[in-house]
Amino acid sequence: MYKYLVFLFLFLACSPPKSKFSANPAAPGFDHEGSDARAVAIADEVMQAQGGRGAYDAIRYLSWNFFGSRTLLWDKFTGNVRIDWLKKSQIVVVNINNNTGKVMLNGVEQTHPDSLAKYLKIGKEVWINDSYWLVMPFKLKDSGVTLKYVGEGKTESGAAADILQLTFKGVGVTPENKYHIWVDKSSKLISQWAFFEKYGDEKPRFTTPWEDYKTAAPIPVKFSGSRGKDRSMEPVATPQTVPSGSFELKK
Repeated sequence: MYKYLVFLFLFLACSPPKSKFSANPAAPGFDHEGSDARAVAIADEVMQAQGGRGAYDAIRYLSWNFFGSRTLLWDKFTGNVRIDWLKKSQIVVVNINNNTGKVMLNGVEQTHPDSLAKYLKIGKEVWINDSYWLVMPFKLKDSGVTLKYVGEGKTESGAAADILQLTFKGVGVTPENKYHIWVDKSSKLISQWAFFEKYGDEKPRFTTPWEDYKTAAPIPVKFSGSRGKDRSMEPVATPQTVPSGSFELKK
């Protein structure tokens, strides 16, 4: 159902932060020239409302549940990601930086190069999709992103918002995608988004709310745990440590 959401670009794993800072520098390759100053300023307000760039970069481990289909554990410092499917016997541990890892299907570790490559690719694409549903507010000034201010509007629930448009230049699997992002006038948090499969599409493929913001202790960063009915990301957690062997296959 969500295969068309495996889009955008390959995220770069975060390195351990050298310092805690409140600024929100753009990633190399962000389209400064093509972006609106007002849209960029609102993106910075979103980052601050979420907890700040320094706090987000300080998170090493991030885990969440994607709509009841799978759980993910991401080591942002090393690039290791563990994905456990909940409705079938499948585990993928993939390093998103070098595409190495391990795969287990139906309790059997896969060692054939073709099978391993196939499922590691699937794992990385799943991570690209699932993580964007969770951390998109922290990616508004990523490489290849162009931000435009669309104007003021209201969400489907009637809340006042500023609307941003995100497009992409020469990055990722499907750079023709487009998003509209509603930023709540009061909280400065993202309250809704709409996904357009093609830049020229007049109607979005889907529109969902961003709801149920919670602070993921111990680092004071806010994450939205719901994309509407039957689309829960909970539980979202930022543990300081994980059990030994978390990024190994467990039979």
